[in-house]
Amino acid sequence: MNKSREQEKTRKLRSTNYQTAFTGDYIHPASCDRSGIIFGAFFMLYALGMSLESEQGFNAAAQMLTESFFAKLIAWGLVSALLYHFFAGIKHLIMDFGHCEELESGQKAAKATLVIAAIAILLAGVWIW
Repeated sequence: MNKSREQEKTRKLRSTNYQTAFTGDYIHPASCDRSGIIFGAFFMLYALGMSLESEQGFNAAAQMLTESFFAKLIAWGLVSALLYHFFAGIKHLIMDFGHCEELESGQKAAKATLVIAAIAILLAGVWIW
């Protein structure tokens, strides 16, 4: 009986298409998530540099971040990505301590992470706008 289970597992492993998983992992660093964070970071560094040049630069950066819809959208996108990664990192730390590692509890933790991050992202949107 155990031998047939092992054979079934082996058959499933051999029939699994690992190329798809590998391709997804390979493409992930170039995904919108990380490139959005990088773009947002460059934008914020530009605003920081402009604000540190002079008093006029500071006023221009402050005006840009308070009046420009596009600047607020970039700031909200950057804050949203950072908030999601923050809460997902907390979930992974909890998992590193041996909690929520089973399928059911892991799914509940993932859903809780999404809900908490969504609430935080909405609150950040209210704060930014």
